[in-house]
Amino acid sequence: MVDDCMLGGKEFGICLGHDSTTLSNWQAPYNIGTIAKIVDCKDVDSTSGHLFLNVRGRRKFRIIHLIPPSLKKTEDYDPFTVDGTKAIERLHHSDGVEKKMYIQAEIEMISEIDESISLVDWENLVDLWKNKIKKSTGNSDLTSHQLDHVLEQYYLKTETPTMEYVHSLCALASETPLDLQPILECTNMDQLLESSVKLLESDINNE
Repeated sequence: MVDDCMLGGKEFGICLGHDSTTLSNWQAPYNIGTIAKIVDCKDVDSTSGHLFLNVRGRRKFRIIHLIPPSLKKTEDYDPFTVDGTKAIERLHHSDGVEKKMYIQAEIEMISEIDESISLVDWENLVDLWKNKIKKSTGNSDLTSHQLDHVLEQYYLKTETPTMEYVHSLCALASETPLDLQPILECTNMDQLLESSVKLLESDINNE
């Protein structure tokens, strides 16, 4: 896939994987993901074949139809060792190098939310985030000023919030990437605010 993107100047889709759903024995993706463009690609080392990718996220998309990879995932699949990657290469060559080893899909693009977030709504989200941090750290003595300093370090101290600020604040409050899937799937401001509040209140209300 990386070769196809780098040589052809193509983009690719990033989706989280389902724990309980598979496609040809591979982890099946969630239906909503993000288009990504490879900005830089480097070898992690000289032997493993692993790559360090620097990518830039683009627009959101929805999967309409999945196209399985040419090879099913085998029980001894091992992409983390030299022998494992060589075994995968042999399987690919025997199956036909022109075939695609990665999941493909027919997709439709999702329009970006073009509504603005009010300062009142933003400040409410910030207050919820501060409460969540106090709860999760067990340190109720943390002051608002101290937490504002944290926001400043992440460039989230603002009086002119945008959609990117909301996404960044939610990312700062998340424990796993799955926490952010409902945020990604929002298509309007009301949905985004509701999902953001639910994420920011999650630990608060559960304790």
